[in-house]
Amino acid sequence: MSSSLTIADVARTLAAYEARYGPPSGHVDVLRLAVAAAKPLTARTDLPVHVTSGAVPRRADGRLLQVRHRILGTWLFPGGHLEPDDASLAAAAQRELAEETGLTGAVDESAGLPVPVDIDVHVIPPNPTKGEPEHYHADFRFLLAVDDAAAVELQADEVSDWRWVEPTETPNQGLAPRLHALHPVDDDDR
Repeated sequence: MSSSLTIADVARTLAAYEARYGPPSGHVDVLRLAVAAAKPLTARTDLPVHVTSGAVPRRADGRLLQVRHRILGTWLFPGGHLEPDDASLAAAAQRELAEETGLTGAVDESAGLPVPVDIDVHVIPPNPTKGEPEHYHADFRFLLAVDDAAAVELQADEVSDWRWVEPTETPNQGLAPRLHALHPVDDDDR
């Protein structure tokens, strides 16, 4: 299934991210080559790399929501593949957050084009049941403000658990200082 988002949308978002934060983490060379070649990047069949979108859900106290991915068996931020109705990468992140956790999140669009707070290009292992070889996901992750009192309701077919963590507890070491610079947490909120 392909999204209405284009390679130009991906290239603009990547450029905005790099202007703010520098190069993304992971195997960014794979993403750069695909963008430069103007390869389609938004469908699940676009291999060796395709773009996914994710949420970095953040409460007022600064803690972040992670979900345990059922197939990969690891803690991740909510996110996934793009769908035809996704108007933007940020909208896809909001949809994925709602689908996987039942939460809604607001994207900061005060500066115009929403810029992801993280882009991670990582290897996805082969999935013989879906006929997918090993490939890369270029995960564009957007910071989403969520209501502290909202209840998490998991989509059990994709995720098996959830937890709130400090930004320093995530494997991405660049994320915590980036989040603090964007939205410092007042100690009174903790």
